[in-house]
Amino acid sequence: MKAQRRMTLMAIAATAAALAIPAGTAWASDADDAISTVDKARVTFTDLVKGKEFDSLRAGLKTAKGVIIYPSVLKAGFILGGSGGTGVLLVRGANNEWSEPAFYTMGSVSFGAQIGGSAAEVVVVINSQKAVDSLMTNSVKLGGDASVAAGPVGAGQAANLMADFVSYSRSKGAFVGMSIDGSVLDVRASLNSAYYGMAVTPIDILVKGAVSNKHSAALRSAVAAASK
Repeated sequence: MKAQRRMTLMAIAATAAALAIPAGTAWASDADDAISTVDKARVTFTDLVKGKEFDSLRAGLKTAKGVIIYPSVLKAGFILGGSGGTGVLLVRGANNEWSEPAFYTMGSVSFGAQIGGSAAEVVVVINSQKAVDSLMTNSVKLGGDASVAAGPVGAGQAANLMADFVSYSRSKGAFVGMSIDGSVLDVRASLNSAYYGMAVTPIDILVKGAVSNKHSAALRSAVAAASK
């Protein structure tokens, strides 16, 4: 009986150890994914802000309450259909100091026929505090309580300040038509937790400033420089 009990306990211990390995691996994978997303978001934001056709984006950033950056939004079907990607949200604080990034997914985007590619880079300027507050929940559908518009493109174009969310998108180096109206933004809790080393909410990150990560400094500096 003792031998049988010992074998049972060993089996339980082995099972527990096996279950623990994927959890640790998943955590490490999420951390790598989060770091990569922040790095790519900085590159995407910097490139779009420099684009000669994005005068409206540059103007809108001067008064923006926040900005969401999606390095890659993939379409699932041809021309029309579901799509999605993971990006980061930063909000403006006092003295043009920008928050640490919070991770969000975006799904069900409609690609225009002119997109000409399977992926797009997207920057969304947030113009109202109401829109920022709506993102503190786990999920929000754009175009419902908050208005959405595609930003005007071209030299000399002024910012579209009428909409709560104004999006700018690019694929293969060229502006593309993409509607985010009806898209769902959802908190990517696993990446938030992995990036900051603990379970955190968007309010902890964006409002309370309860956590920080030195890795985000370059992204935050780029956004601050473009929004002066």
